[in-house]
Amino acid sequence: MASVTSGQPHSQLVQAVAHGVTASWRMVRNELAMALKTTAGRIGLPLVAFHLLLAVFGPFLAPYPATEFQRDANNNVLQLQSPSTKYWLGTDNAGRDVLSRVMSGASSIIAVSVAGASLGIALGTIVGMSSGYKGGRTDEIVMRVMDGLMSFPSLLLALLVLSTLGANHENIIATIGVVFMPRVARVLRSVTLSLKSLEFVQSARLRGEPAPYIIFKEILPNAIPVLAVEGSVRLSYAILLASSLGFLGLGVQPPSPDWGLMISESRNFLVDAPWIGLAPAAGVATLVVGVNLLTDGLRQARGLPAGDDYE
Repeated sequence: MASVTSGQPHSQLVQAVAHGVTASWRMVRNELAMALKTTAGRIGLPLVAFHLLLAVFGPFLAPYPATEFQRDANNNVLQLQSPSTKYWLGTDNAGRDVLSRVMSGASSIIAVSVAGASLGIALGTIVGMSSGYKGGRTDEIVMRVMDGLMSFPSLLLALLVLSTLGANHENIIATIGVVFMPRVARVLRSVTLSLKSLEFVQSARLRGEPAPYIIFKEILPNAIPVLAVEGSVRLSYAILLASSLGFLGLGVQPPSPDWGLMISESRNFLVDAPWIGLAPAAGVATLVVGVNLLTDGLRQARGLPAGDDYE
């Protein structure tokens, strides 16, 4: 009987987490449906969906392999070819098709950005909600640590971590997550402080529910509107941070396609072949604009203030 009894809290916790995740996903879908009722959402969501489809299917739909050198009939490498019917966005300084590299590079930056932002949101949600719910000295200590991390500029902190650990996908994702965790934690802490005094949370306490159950089942579903907006904001910053790291050579390494790396490689050819840099730059710009418009749509749909706590 003791073993069964001891297993009940664990089972309740698992059920609470599963219920919270299901409810959260349902509310996310509702938020997107509401965002589509706004002008910003109707523009932003298709842009984001287009880039997600490009990330998934781009490498398969690209007309040429991203790292293949294009050659003429005499086996000469076709370097810096201007856009044509054969090469819609021309070729780069190494003779590779720019369109194919842009289509193939979308998956890299989006995967890293989404994974890094998701990690930051998950860590920030756990830290912020746990700290806000606990309160007291624990809350003060945790928030001072978060303030200390926020005192470092995002790019500087990322460079410091990656120069120490080395540049690879795992470290970049972990770095983005650590950089954005304190900002998400502060937002979710504020939400938790405003919700934990409400009747439905107090009722769960009186029933003797454990803290994880209350946080994930009672508080988290009601924080989804704010979390959805914060998540979309963090995603746009993650895209810019990942692009900046690629531009500085700390992202995907050559010859693999990456938008930030492609912009960096085009610096010496912007006068003679501007299409090399304009194509990936347009990809980054439209993706960030789409995410920002979707964020504005979510805010407008929920009537949330824009606020200044997003950087």
